[in-house]
Amino acid sequence: MTNDTMTQTWVAVGPAGAVGSIHREPDGFRVELYGARQDRGGRFPSLETAKGAVHKALGPLAARPEFHPH
Repeated sequence: MTNDTMTQTWVAVGPAGAVGSIHREPDGFRVELYGARQDRGGRFPSLETAKGAVHKALGPLAARPEFHPH
C-alpha cells in the first residue's frame, strides 16, 4: 500500500492557494470545493476520479492542482 492509499485527506492547491479537498470515506471519496456551494462537491469511487473532478470544477483553462496528503 502506498502513502496515498493510507491517507485520509488530500488538499488541492493551485496557483492561487487551496481550492478544495478530498476526504476518504467508507463508500469512496468526498470532494469539497472551497468557496463553492455544497452542491458542487460530490462522492467518487476512486481517488483519481475525485482528483479529476476537482480539476474539472476549476474550469477549462485551469492548471491541474497539486494534491497534498494531510
